[in-house]
Amino acid sequence: MPLTSAIADTRTGRSLVSEADFDMLATFCADEYGLERCVADQVMDQALALVYVMGTTQSGADMAPSQMVDPGWHTLILHTDWYAAWCQKQFGYFLHHQPNSKTRSQGLMVEVVGRIRTAGFEVDEGLWGTAADCNPPACCGDGPCC
Repeated sequence: MPLTSAIADTRTGRSLVSEADFDMLATFCADEYGLERCVADQVMDQALALVYVMGTTQSGADMAPSQMVDPGWHTLILHTDWYAAWCQKQFGYFLHHQPNSKTRSQGLMVEVVGRIRTAGFEVDEGLWGTAADCNPPACCGDGPCC
């Protein structure tokens, strides 16, 4: 398959929600976690893709967000009513938060990125710490608008 076709077939986490809902979530994420809005947009996009993959594959117990994507995951669960309704619509059940950040490792992040990509989502590897040229603070999610 040509590279351009593969890129055209990918989707974003952002595409899983309405623009109004995405704006609500990204605004909260930026304000609550002190992120530049453009970074919060990226974080929320990746968190939505992650949670969608966890929910549709029932793999929440063996996946985890990166440290940079974690605020997006928390933003979702802090909007409990919205999140519960979204989970029901997307997966047919409520995907519980099962903290496992203690198991966060480079290997796990590579595996999670692979699962998200396999599900057809765009991946911002800088936010996952898996980019080949990711040398902090150059575009590893901690600079403005990486």
